[in-house]
Amino acid sequence: MAYRSKVALVYLLGFALDLLNMFVASIAYPEIAGQLHASVTQLAWISNAYMLGLTLIIPMSVWLAARVGERRLILGSLLLFGIASGLVGQAGSIESLIGWRLLQGLGGGLLLPVGQALAYRQFPPAQRAHFTGVVLLVALMVPALSPAAGGLIVQALSWRWVFYLNVPAALLAFGLGMFWLKHDQDSTERPTLDARGLLLAVSALSLLLIAVSLVSEPDTRNLGVIALMLSVISLWLYLRDGWRKPGAILDLQLIKNPSLRLAMLIYLCVPGIFTGTHLIAVLYLHGLDFGPAQTGALMLPWAVGSGVAIMLGKRSFNRIGPKPLLIAGMLLQSLGIVLLMRVEQPAGPLLIIAYAVMGLGGSLCSITAQTLAFVGIAPEKMGHSSALWNINRQLGFCLGAALLSSLLGALGADGFKYCFLAAALITLVPMAAVLRLDSTKVLALLTSPPLQEKSV
Repeated sequence: MAYRSKVALVYLLGFALDLLNMFVASIAYPEIAGQLHASVTQLAWISNAYMLGLTLIIPMSVWLAARVGERRLILGSLLLFGIASGLVGQAGSIESLIGWRLLQGLGGGLLLPVGQALAYRQFPPAQRAHFTGVVLLVALMVPALSPAAGGLIVQALSWRWVFYLNVPAALLAFGLGMFWLKHDQDSTERPTLDARGLLLAVSALSLLLIAVSLVSEPDTRNLGVIALMLSVISLWLYLRDGWRKPGAILDLQLIKNPSLRLAMLIYLCVPGIFTGTHLIAVLYLHGLDFGPAQTGALMLPWAVGSGVAIMLGKRSFNRIGPKPLLIAGMLLQSLGIVLLMRVEQPAGPLLIIAYAVMGLGGSLCSITAQTLAFVGIAPEKMGHSSALWNINRQLGFCLGAALLSSLLGALGADGFKYCFLAAALITLVPMAAVLRLDSTKVLALLTSPPLQEKSV
Protein backbone atom coordinates (compact mmCIF):
# COMPACT_ATOMS: atom_id res chain seq x y z
CA MET A 1 0.00 0.00 0.00
CA ALA A 2 1.33 3.44 -0.94
CA TYR A 3 2.27 5.74 1.94
CA ARG A 4 -0.34 8.32 0.92
CA SER A 5 -3.03 5.62 1.17
CA LYS A 6 -1.87 4.69 4.68
CA VAL A 7 -1.99 8.31 5.81
CA ALA A 8 -5.41 8.73 4.22
CA LEU A 9 -6.78 5.62 5.95
CA VAL A 10 -5.62 6.76 9.40
CA TYR A 11 -7.18 10.19 8.81
CA LEU A 12 -10.44 8.73 7.48
CA LEU A 13 -10.80 6.45 10.52
CA GLY A 14 -10.40 9.46 12.81
CA PHE A 15 -12.80 11.49 10.67
CA ALA A 16 -15.40 8.70 10.79
CA LEU A 17 -15.10 8.53 14.60
CA ASP A 18 -15.67 12.27 14.84
CA LEU A 19 -18.76 12.13 12.61
CA LEU A 20 -20.13 9.11 14.45
CA ASN A 21 -19.98 10.94 17.77
CA MET A 22 -21.66 14.01 16.31
CA PHE A 23 -24.70 12.07 15.09
CA VAL A 24 -25.09 8.90 17.15
CA ALA A 25 -25.35 10.35 20.68
CA SER A 26 -28.86 11.73 20.17
CA ILE A 27 -30.20 8.18 19.72
CA ALA A 28 -29.30 7.47 23.35
CA TYR A 29 -30.95 10.61 24.81
CA PRO A 30 -34.15 8.94 26.14
CA GLU A 31 -32.20 6.22 27.97
CA ILE A 32 -29.64 8.73 29.32
CA ALA A 33 -32.46 10.97 30.56
CA GLY A 34 -34.10 8.04 32.34
CA GLN A 35 -30.94 6.70 34.01
CA LEU A 36 -29.17 9.97 34.85
CA HIS A 37 -32.30 12.11 35.45
CA ALA A 38 -31.24 14.67 32.84
CA SER A 39 -33.33 17.63 31.72
CA VAL A 40 -33.85 18.56 28.08
CA THR A 41 -31.29 21.37 28.38
CA GLN A 42 -28.72 18.99 29.86
CA LEU A 43 -29.33 16.50 27.07
CA ALA A 44 -28.68 19.24 24.52
CA TRP A 45 -25.32 19.90 26.15
CA ILE A 46 -24.24 16.30 25.52
CA SER A 47 -23.81 17.38 21.91
CA ASN A 48 -22.95 21.02 22.65
CA ALA A 49 -20.04 20.06 24.93
CA TYR A 50 -18.60 17.76 22.26
CA MET A 51 -18.92 20.48 19.61
CA LEU A 52 -17.41 23.04 21.98
CA GLY A 53 -14.32 20.91 22.66
CA LEU A 54 -14.06 20.02 18.99
CA THR A 55 -14.04 23.65 17.90
CA LEU A 56 -11.98 25.26 20.67
CA ILE A 57 -8.92 23.06 20.27
CA ILE A 58 -8.59 23.65 16.52
CA PRO A 59 -6.81 27.05 16.84
CA MET A 60 -4.04 25.33 18.84
CA SER A 61 -3.57 22.53 16.31
CA VAL A 62 -0.94 24.27 14.16
CA TRP A 63 1.17 25.32 17.16
CA LEU A 64 0.91 21.88 18.79
CA ALA A 65 1.84 20.14 15.52
CA ALA A 66 4.93 22.34 15.21
CA ARG A 67 5.90 21.74 18.85
CA VAL A 68 5.40 17.99 19.17
CA GLY A 69 5.11 16.79 15.55
CA GLU A 70 2.11 15.73 13.50
CA ARG A 71 2.54 11.99 14.08
CA ARG A 72 2.81 12.33 17.86
CA LEU A 73 -0.14 14.72 17.93
CA ILE A 74 -2.38 12.43 15.87
CA LEU A 75 -1.49 9.40 18.02
CA GLY A 76 -1.97 11.39 21.24
CA SER A 77 -5.34 12.65 20.01
CA LEU A 78 -6.55 9.15 19.18
CA LEU A 79 -5.46 7.94 22.61
CA LEU A 80 -7.19 10.88 24.34
CA PHE A 81 -10.34 10.31 22.28
CA GLY A 82 -10.42 6.60 23.18
CA ILE A 83 -9.88 7.22 26.90
CA ALA A 84 -12.52 9.96 26.97
CA SER A 85 -14.99 7.68 25.15
CA GLY A 86 -14.59 5.05 27.86
CA LEU A 87 -15.08 7.69 30.55
CA VAL A 88 -18.26 8.95 28.87
CA GLY A 89 -19.61 5.39 28.85
CA GLN A 90 -19.02 4.90 32.58
CA ALA A 91 -20.36 8.34 33.64
CA GLY A 92 -22.55 8.16 36.74
CA SER A 93 -24.11 11.60 36.44
CA ILE A 94 -25.19 13.88 33.63
CA GLU A 95 -22.66 16.51 34.78
CA SER A 96 -19.71 14.10 34.52
CA LEU A 97 -20.99 12.80 31.18
CA ILE A 98 -21.03 16.36 29.76
CA GLY A 99 -17.51 16.97 31.13
CA TRP A 100 -16.12 13.79 29.54
CA ARG A 101 -17.85 14.70 26.26
CA LEU A 102 -15.94 18.00 26.32
CA LEU A 103 -12.68 16.03 26.74
CA GLN A 104 -13.72 13.69 23.93
CA GLY A 105 -14.28 16.73 21.70
CA LEU A 106 -10.82 18.06 22.50
CA GLY A 107 -9.30 14.79 21.27
CA GLY A 108 -11.45 14.72 18.14
CA GLY A 109 -10.78 18.38 17.40
CA LEU A 110 -7.07 17.71 16.93
CA LEU A 111 -7.64 14.71 14.66
CA LEU A 112 -9.50 16.75 12.05
CA PRO A 113 -7.16 19.61 11.07
CA VAL A 114 -3.86 17.83 11.71
CA GLY A 115 -4.87 14.57 10.00
CA GLN A 116 -6.47 16.47 7.13
CA ALA A 117 -3.39 18.64 6.57
CA LEU A 118 -1.09 15.61 6.62
CA ALA A 119 -3.33 13.64 4.24
CA TYR A 120 -3.91 16.44 1.71
CA ARG A 121 -0.18 17.18 1.65
CA GLN A 122 0.43 13.68 0.25
CA PHE A 123 -1.75 14.31 -2.82
CA PRO A 124 -0.82 16.60 -5.73
CA PRO A 125 -3.49 19.15 -6.72
CA ALA A 126 -4.78 17.06 -9.63
CA GLN A 127 -5.58 14.13 -7.28
CA ARG A 128 -7.19 16.09 -4.45
CA ALA A 129 -10.65 16.07 -6.03
CA HIS A 130 -10.59 12.25 -5.99
CA PHE A 131 -9.43 12.17 -2.36
CA THR A 132 -12.07 14.74 -1.40
CA GLY A 133 -14.66 12.43 -2.95
CA VAL A 134 -13.52 9.61 -0.66
CA VAL A 135 -13.66 11.96 2.36
CA LEU A 136 -17.21 13.02 1.50
CA LEU A 137 -18.24 9.41 0.90
CA VAL A 138 -17.32 8.76 4.54
CA ALA A 139 -19.15 11.97 5.48
CA LEU A 140 -22.20 10.60 3.64
CA MET A 141 -22.23 7.04 4.96
CA VAL A 142 -21.62 7.73 8.66
CA PRO A 143 -24.54 10.17 9.22
CA ALA A 144 -26.81 7.97 7.09
CA LEU A 145 -26.02 4.72 8.92
CA SER A 146 -25.08 5.77 12.47
CA PRO A 147 -28.62 6.57 13.78
CA ALA A 148 -29.88 3.10 12.83
CA ALA A 149 -26.75 1.37 14.15
CA GLY A 150 -26.89 3.38 17.37
CA GLY A 151 -30.52 2.46 17.88
CA LEU A 152 -29.71 -1.24 17.57
CA ILE A 153 -26.83 -0.91 20.06
CA VAL A 154 -28.99 0.92 22.60
CA GLN A 155 -31.79 -1.61 22.20
CA ALA A 156 -29.56 -4.71 22.38
CA LEU A 157 -27.04 -3.51 25.02
CA SER A 158 -27.35 -0.04 26.58
CA TRP A 159 -26.65 3.60 25.80
CA ARG A 160 -23.19 3.21 27.35
CA TRP A 161 -22.07 0.91 24.55
CA VAL A 162 -22.66 3.67 22.01
CA PHE A 163 -19.57 5.26 23.58
CA TYR A 164 -17.68 2.13 24.67
CA LEU A 165 -17.46 0.91 21.07
CA ASN A 166 -15.43 4.01 20.21
CA VAL A 167 -12.56 2.60 22.26
CA PRO A 168 -11.58 -0.37 20.02
CA ALA A 169 -12.08 1.79 16.90
CA ALA A 170 -9.77 4.48 18.31
CA LEU A 171 -7.21 1.84 19.32
CA LEU A 172 -7.31 0.39 15.79
CA ALA A 173 -6.58 3.81 14.29
CA PHE A 174 -3.88 4.34 16.93
CA GLY A 175 -2.22 1.03 16.07
CA LEU A 176 -2.29 1.73 12.33
CA GLY A 177 -0.84 5.19 12.95
CA MET A 178 1.95 3.73 15.08
CA PHE A 179 3.00 1.34 12.31
CA TRP A 180 2.26 3.41 9.21
CA LEU A 181 2.96 7.08 9.89
CA LYS A 182 6.53 8.21 9.39
CA HIS A 183 8.32 9.55 12.42
CA ASP A 184 8.35 13.31 12.81
CA GLN A 185 11.55 14.98 11.75
CA ASP A 186 13.36 16.67 14.60
CA SER A 187 13.19 20.41 14.24
CA THR A 188 15.31 23.04 15.94
CA GLU A 189 12.41 25.49 15.67
CA ARG A 190 10.25 25.76 18.77
CA PRO A 191 7.52 28.26 17.93
CA THR A 192 6.26 30.37 20.79
CA LEU A 193 2.60 30.24 21.67
CA ASP A 194 0.58 33.31 20.69
CA ALA A 195 -1.16 33.33 24.08
CA ARG A 196 -3.06 36.58 23.52
CA GLY A 197 -4.31 35.45 20.11
CA LEU A 198 -5.29 32.05 21.52
CA LEU A 199 -7.22 33.66 24.38
CA LEU A 200 -9.09 35.98 22.02
CA ALA A 201 -9.82 33.21 19.48
CA VAL A 202 -11.06 30.78 22.15
CA SER A 203 -13.17 33.53 23.76
CA ALA A 204 -14.78 34.45 20.43
CA LEU A 205 -15.52 30.82 19.54
CA SER A 206 -16.79 29.91 23.04
CA LEU A 207 -19.12 32.90 23.21
CA LEU A 208 -20.38 32.22 19.68
CA LEU A 209 -21.15 28.55 20.41
CA ILE A 210 -22.84 29.48 23.70
CA ALA A 211 -24.85 32.18 21.91
CA VAL A 212 -25.95 29.64 19.29
CA SER A 213 -27.39 27.35 21.96
CA LEU A 214 -29.06 30.24 23.83
CA VAL A 215 -30.71 32.08 20.93
CA SER A 216 -32.45 28.90 19.81
CA GLU A 217 -34.63 28.94 22.95
CA PRO A 218 -37.16 31.78 23.49
CA ASP A 219 -36.50 31.90 27.25
CA THR A 220 -32.74 32.48 26.84
CA ARG A 221 -32.75 34.50 23.62
CA ASN A 222 -31.80 37.80 25.29
CA LEU A 223 -28.80 36.17 26.96
CA GLY A 224 -27.90 34.67 23.60
CA VAL A 225 -27.91 38.10 21.96
CA ILE A 226 -25.59 39.45 24.68
CA ALA A 227 -23.23 36.47 24.21
CA LEU A 228 -23.31 37.05 20.45
CA MET A 229 -22.35 40.71 20.88
CA LEU A 230 -19.47 39.76 23.18
CA SER A 231 -18.37 37.18 20.62
CA VAL A 232 -18.32 39.79 17.86
CA ILE A 233 -16.24 42.14 20.05
CA SER A 234 -13.78 39.32 20.85
CA LEU A 235 -13.54 38.41 17.18
CA TRP A 236 -12.86 42.04 16.22
CA LEU A 237 -10.10 42.24 18.85
CA TYR A 238 -8.64 38.96 17.60
CA LEU A 239 -8.61 40.10 13.97
CA ARG A 240 -7.07 43.43 14.93
CA ASP A 241 -4.39 41.70 17.00
CA GLY A 242 -3.47 38.84 14.68
CA TRP A 243 -4.10 40.02 11.11
CA ARG A 244 -0.43 40.71 10.33
CA LYS A 245 1.28 39.40 13.45
CA PRO A 246 4.19 36.97 12.83
CA GLY A 247 3.65 33.68 14.62
CA ALA A 248 -0.10 34.24 15.04
CA ILE A 249 -2.08 31.26 16.32
CA LEU A 250 -3.79 31.13 12.89
CA ASP A 251 -2.45 32.59 9.66
CA LEU A 252 -5.33 34.95 8.91
CA GLN A 253 -3.64 36.14 5.71
CA LEU A 254 -4.85 32.90 4.12
CA ILE A 255 -8.35 34.38 4.11
CA LYS A 256 -7.09 36.64 1.32
CA ASN A 257 -6.89 33.54 -0.86
CA PRO A 258 -10.10 33.89 -2.93
CA SER A 259 -10.50 30.13 -3.41
CA LEU A 260 -10.32 29.33 0.32
CA ARG A 261 -12.53 32.31 1.18
CA LEU A 262 -15.17 31.32 -1.37
CA ALA A 263 -15.08 27.68 -0.27
CA MET A 264 -15.68 28.71 3.36
CA LEU A 265 -18.63 30.90 2.32
CA ILE A 266 -20.09 28.01 0.29
CA TYR A 267 -19.87 25.69 3.28
CA LEU A 268 -21.66 28.17 5.55
CA CYS A 269 -24.49 28.82 3.09
CA VAL A 270 -25.06 25.36 1.59
CA PRO A 271 -24.21 22.38 3.90
CA GLY A 272 -24.63 24.62 6.96
CA ILE A 273 -28.06 25.81 5.85
CA PHE A 274 -29.13 22.25 4.99
CA THR A 275 -28.51 21.31 8.65
CA GLY A 276 -30.99 23.97 9.73
CA THR A 277 -33.41 23.13 6.91
CA HIS A 278 -33.55 19.47 7.96
CA LEU A 279 -34.21 20.48 11.57
CA ILE A 280 -37.10 22.72 10.49
CA ALA A 281 -38.39 20.01 8.13
CA VAL A 282 -38.47 17.44 10.96
CA LEU A 283 -40.64 19.79 13.05
CA TYR A 284 -42.84 20.65 10.06
CA LEU A 285 -43.42 17.00 9.13
CA HIS A 286 -44.13 16.13 12.76
CA GLY A 287 -47.05 18.56 12.53
CA LEU A 288 -48.26 16.61 9.50
CA ASP A 289 -48.26 13.37 11.57
CA PHE A 290 -45.07 12.10 9.96
CA GLY A 291 -43.57 9.42 12.25
CA PRO A 292 -39.95 9.33 13.49
CA ALA A 293 -39.09 6.27 11.41
CA GLN A 294 -40.47 7.90 8.26
CA THR A 295 -38.54 11.10 8.99
CA GLY A 296 -35.30 9.17 9.50
CA ALA A 297 -35.87 7.34 6.22
CA LEU A 298 -35.76 10.67 4.34
CA MET A 299 -31.98 10.62 4.71
CA LEU A 300 -31.91 7.64 2.33
CA PRO A 301 -32.97 9.61 -0.81
CA TRP A 302 -30.68 12.41 0.44
CA ALA A 303 -27.83 9.86 0.62
CA VAL A 304 -28.58 8.61 -2.90
CA GLY A 305 -28.49 12.16 -4.26
CA SER A 306 -25.27 12.82 -2.35
CA GLY A 307 -23.65 9.69 -3.73
CA VAL A 308 -24.42 10.76 -7.29
CA ALA A 309 -23.01 14.23 -6.53
CA ILE A 310 -19.78 12.81 -5.12
CA MET A 311 -19.20 10.72 -8.26
CA LEU A 312 -19.94 13.71 -10.51
CA GLY A 313 -17.70 16.02 -8.48
CA LYS A 314 -14.74 13.62 -8.47
CA ARG A 315 -14.89 13.17 -12.22
CA SER A 316 -15.74 16.71 -13.27
CA PHE A 317 -13.69 19.08 -11.08
CA ASN A 318 -10.42 18.65 -12.99
CA ARG A 319 -12.21 18.77 -16.35
CA ILE A 320 -14.65 21.69 -16.10
CA GLY A 321 -13.52 23.49 -12.96
CA PRO A 322 -15.48 24.50 -9.85
CA LYS A 323 -17.78 27.23 -11.20
CA PRO A 324 -20.42 25.13 -13.05
CA LEU A 325 -20.48 22.56 -10.22
CA LEU A 326 -21.04 25.21 -7.55
CA ILE A 327 -23.73 27.02 -9.57
CA ALA A 328 -25.58 23.77 -10.25
CA GLY A 329 -25.27 22.68 -6.62
CA MET A 330 -26.66 25.90 -5.18
CA LEU A 331 -29.57 25.95 -7.63
CA LEU A 332 -30.42 22.32 -6.91
CA GLN A 333 -30.38 22.67 -3.11
CA SER A 334 -32.45 25.84 -3.36
CA LEU A 335 -34.92 24.01 -5.62
CA GLY A 336 -35.14 21.12 -3.16
CA ILE A 337 -35.95 23.50 -0.31
CA VAL A 338 -38.64 25.20 -2.42
CA LEU A 339 -40.18 21.77 -3.05
CA LEU A 340 -40.37 21.27 0.73
CA MET A 341 -42.53 24.40 0.89
CA ARG A 342 -45.09 22.70 -1.36
CA VAL A 343 -45.42 19.55 0.76
CA GLU A 344 -48.89 19.61 2.28
CA GLN A 345 -49.11 15.94 3.20
CA PRO A 346 -46.37 13.39 3.89
CA ALA A 347 -47.69 10.83 1.42
CA GLY A 348 -46.47 11.10 -2.16
CA PRO A 349 -43.18 11.37 -4.06
CA LEU A 350 -42.62 15.14 -3.66
CA LEU A 351 -40.93 14.82 -0.26
CA ILE A 352 -38.59 12.09 -1.50
CA ILE A 353 -37.72 14.14 -4.60
CA ALA A 354 -37.05 17.21 -2.43
CA TYR A 355 -34.54 15.36 -0.25
CA ALA A 356 -32.86 13.67 -3.22
CA VAL A 357 -32.45 17.04 -4.96
CA MET A 358 -31.09 18.65 -1.77
CA GLY A 359 -28.62 15.79 -1.39
CA LEU A 360 -27.51 16.15 -5.01
CA GLY A 361 -27.09 19.93 -4.81
CA GLY A 362 -25.65 20.15 -1.32
CA SER A 363 -23.02 17.46 -1.82
CA LEU A 364 -22.08 18.83 -5.24
CA CYS A 365 -21.21 22.07 -3.45
CA SER A 366 -19.49 20.22 -0.56
CA ILE A 367 -17.09 18.18 -2.67
CA THR A 368 -16.32 21.13 -4.93
CA ALA A 369 -15.78 23.56 -2.04
CA GLN A 370 -13.50 21.21 -0.09
CA THR A 371 -11.35 20.56 -3.15
CA LEU A 372 -11.30 24.27 -4.06
CA ALA A 373 -10.27 25.23 -0.51
CA PHE A 374 -6.92 23.41 -0.72
CA VAL A 375 -6.10 23.40 -4.41
CA GLY A 376 -4.01 26.60 -4.26
CA ILE A 377 -2.46 26.17 -0.80
CA ALA A 378 1.30 25.65 -0.49
CA PRO A 379 2.29 22.54 1.53
CA GLU A 380 3.82 24.57 4.37
CA LYS A 381 0.52 26.47 4.80
CA MET A 382 -1.68 23.36 4.76
CA GLY A 383 -1.90 23.15 8.56
CA HIS A 384 -3.17 26.71 8.96
CA SER A 385 -5.64 26.42 6.08
CA SER A 386 -6.95 23.10 7.43
CA ALA A 387 -7.49 24.68 10.86
CA LEU A 388 -9.41 27.61 9.34
CA TRP A 389 -11.46 25.24 7.19
CA ASN A 390 -12.45 23.00 10.10
CA ILE A 391 -13.41 25.90 12.36
CA ASN A 392 -15.61 27.20 9.56
CA ARG A 393 -17.08 23.72 9.00
CA GLN A 394 -18.04 23.25 12.65
CA LEU A 395 -19.51 26.74 12.89
CA GLY A 396 -21.51 26.18 9.70
CA PHE A 397 -23.34 23.21 11.22
CA CYS A 398 -24.13 25.20 14.38
CA LEU A 399 -25.06 28.52 12.79
CA GLY A 400 -27.39 27.10 10.15
CA ALA A 401 -29.49 25.29 12.74
CA ALA A 402 -29.46 28.24 15.15
CA LEU A 403 -30.44 30.80 12.50
CA LEU A 404 -33.44 28.90 11.15
CA SER A 405 -34.66 27.64 14.54
CA SER A 406 -34.49 31.19 15.93
CA LEU A 407 -36.41 32.47 12.92
CA LEU A 408 -39.06 29.81 13.45
CA GLY A 409 -39.26 30.72 17.13
CA ALA A 410 -39.82 34.37 16.22
CA LEU A 411 -42.44 33.59 13.55
CA GLY A 412 -44.33 30.93 15.49
CA ALA A 413 -46.03 27.76 14.27
CA ASP A 414 -47.14 29.40 11.02
CA GLY A 415 -43.62 30.39 10.02
CA PHE A 416 -42.38 27.13 8.49
CA LYS A 417 -42.74 28.23 4.88
CA TYR A 418 -41.03 31.54 5.58
CA CYS A 419 -38.13 29.59 7.12
CA PHE A 420 -37.88 27.39 4.04
CA LEU A 421 -37.96 30.48 1.81
CA ALA A 422 -35.18 32.10 3.87
CA ALA A 423 -33.11 28.90 3.62
CA ALA A 424 -33.57 28.74 -0.17
CA LEU A 425 -32.44 32.37 -0.54
CA ILE A 426 -29.43 32.03 1.81
CA THR A 427 -28.30 29.00 -0.22
CA LEU A 428 -27.94 31.35 -3.20
CA VAL A 429 -25.98 34.06 -1.32
CA PRO A 430 -22.55 32.92 -2.65
CA MET A 431 -23.77 33.02 -6.28
CA ALA A 432 -22.29 36.46 -7.05
CA ALA A 433 -18.89 35.45 -5.68
CA VAL A 434 -18.98 32.18 -7.66
CA LEU A 435 -19.76 34.04 -10.89
CA ARG A 436 -16.69 36.25 -10.30
CA LEU A 437 -14.39 33.23 -9.74
CA ASP A 438 -11.66 32.84 -12.37
CA SER A 439 -11.78 29.10 -13.05
CA THR A 440 -8.85 29.25 -15.47
CA LYS A 441 -6.46 29.95 -12.58
CA VAL A 442 -7.84 27.01 -10.62
CA LEU A 443 -7.52 24.65 -13.59
CA ALA A 444 -3.97 25.88 -14.19
CA LEU A 445 -3.01 25.02 -10.60
CA LEU A 446 -4.31 21.47 -11.05
CA THR A 447 -1.56 20.76 -13.57
CA SER A 448 1.20 22.52 -11.59
CA PRO A 449 3.78 20.44 -9.69
CA PRO A 450 3.08 20.29 -5.93
CA LEU A 451 6.19 22.33 -5.08
CA GLN A 452 5.01 25.16 -7.29
CA GLU A 453 1.62 25.63 -5.69
CA LYS A 454 0.61 29.25 -5.40
CA SER A 455 -2.30 31.21 -4.09
CA VAL A 456 -5.20 31.37 -6.49
